[in-house]
Amino acid sequence: MNSAFFQKWQDSPSAVQALLFDLDGTLVDSAPDLAGAANEMRLNRGLAALPLEALRPMVGAGARGMLGVALQITPADGEYEAARVEFLDRYEARIAQETRLFDQVLELLDSLQLAGIPWGIVTNKAERFALPLTRHLGLHGAAFAVIGGDTTEHAKPHPAPLLEAAKRGGIDPQRCVYVGDDERDIIAGRAAGMGTAAAGWGYLGNGKPIEAWNADIVLSSPVGILKLLGLT
Repeated sequence: MNSAFFQKWQDSPSAVQALLFDLDGTLVDSAPDLAGAANEMRLNRGLAALPLEALRPMVGAGARGMLGVALQITPADGEYEAARVEFLDRYEARIAQETRLFDQVLELLDSLQLAGIPWGIVTNKAERFALPLTRHLGLHGAAFAVIGGDTTEHAKPHPAPLLEAAKRGGIDPQRCVYVGDDERDIIAGRAAGMGTAAAGWGYLGNGKPIEAWNADIVLSSPVGILKLLGLT
């Protein structure tokens, strides 16, 4: 835990000027549609569909993670690139069939808006998917920035996307908190000089336990951050 930042945050919630959020696994549960695209590929190959629980933990790893579980292939395999293109095309066709905001996210965002605290989105999802999805869910117009994985030259865990979001919002990165459900979110946030909050309700991957990510705080629910901002 970055105790210096957390202590400043606790002593003066107004030290936080803005919030940035990851998208998949933090604001939205996109696992059903991503898993659906993967299972379409399995069925097309004569394989049985996998249960959502088998695919859900790897949602944060994108096409690489989903194809690794669904078809047991990696980027080192010759058929990987064609499979990746197929997966992304299938996902795009069903991008918002079953994807929903996580419970309490709408309450969180409404509370931030009422308090006049701006928020934005920084995701590794390419703009091809991130922009239409956030529009469909009513997030795009309310966020001061939606930064995709291809908006800047580098994706997370590089800090460039977070710094670009802060720049667009006129926000001091050192007065911003980034919330995400993957260790790379925390790495990116720290590298950008931001406070970091780990989203304990998210996908979390299959790497280190969330307590070992060195986030400033681990949240158990989306609205948990409101208390730390002095809003409850």
